[in-house]
Amino acid sequence: MTRTILANARLILPETVTPGALVLEDGAIAAIQPGSAVPAGALDMQGDYLAPGMVELHTDNLERHIRPRPGVDWPHAGAILAHDAELAGCGITTVFDAMRVGSIPNEGPDQDYDKYARELAHELAALRARGALRISHFLHLRAEICSQTLLAELDEFGPEDRVGIISLMDHTPGQRQFRDISKLAQYVQGKYKLSDAAFAEHVARLQDLRARFGDRHEAAAVEIAHRLGAVLASHDDTTAAHVALSAGHGVRLAEFPTTPEAAAACHDHGIMVMMGAPNLIRGGSHSGNVSAADLARVGQLDILSSDYVPAGLLAGALILARIWDDLPRAMASVTANPAQAAGLADRGRLAPGLRADLIRFAMLDEDTPVMRETWVRGRRV
Repeated sequence: MTRTILANARLILPETVTPGALVLEDGAIAAIQPGSAVPAGALDMQGDYLAPGMVELHTDNLERHIRPRPGVDWPHAGAILAHDAELAGCGITTVFDAMRVGSIPNEGPDQDYDKYARELAHELAALRARGALRISHFLHLRAEICSQTLLAELDEFGPEDRVGIISLMDHTPGQRQFRDISKLAQYVQGKYKLSDAAFAEHVARLQDLRARFGDRHEAAAVEIAHRLGAVLASHDDTTAAHVALSAGHGVRLAEFPTTPEAAAACHDHGIMVMMGAPNLIRGGSHSGNVSAADLARVGQLDILSSDYVPAGLLAGALILARIWDDLPRAMASVTANPAQAAGLADRGRLAPGLRADLIRFAMLDEDTPVMRETWVRGRRV
């Protein structure tokens, strides 16, 4: 039996923050002891915060590592290991790695839509089997329903692949995230240097894909999620009608609803709302959608995602702590709540019997947390 005591910490428990120590045995939390004493043989946390390890449900960070620049395909093993180490260093101990399924061939200068998920998932599994990864990895398949190849790509995955989430993605210009086509133009034309005519052709091509494949592929993706035992997520719901459709599919998690109307409808249907930490930190959405802070103030934000900045997850939670004046509630948005949404009952809280996935952090100033240490199953990583 391995036994470790982390003493003289400020423990962020589900309902309170209190001085205390955690006793870890064989990868689990064995006991919580009150007080600031440091018993012989214990590790002194020097009054820093101890919290559950964070659970990340949606991050583009792995894609960023394998494609650091348009057209650059970085060696995948090195990219996966760098991604894994970065998340561990940011206090994320469980991640659902977002991988797009559904290619869109002949996409002009945008070559980011080639098929890649099946190969990358195999490589991730091989590294996990060799014990090379620091944290716990699951798959989040982002199903692009307006793709010719979606169903064939989804059919390549089975129960052994640890597919925890399938999200229904529809990035058709003129609705959802890109209902304001000028915002899409700003992004795409800026990134790929498209002329106005080339951008118009790009929009027309995507709208044609939606007309030909969207409804049929959405229904099929829902069935495949049920077959794989994956949590179903919606993406960029904008209207109450979108949310009603999601609820009918059995969606449990709404990623980034774009309007207050959609977020309120999610709560009416018992669907948890996830927003991006960058939205919170920057003070608004880069796409012109609803502010995460506004949803937090009216009690319609349940989960934070780092989205495209892993270090933003803890910083975002601490902004929520100030909005709510409630640190335990804020930390639950990056620990207990995402674990619950993903069906993981063994982590996300400091409680005896749960996994010893933990983070230690201090505050440099009111806005800046400093990560000190991360543990996964009681092992410092």
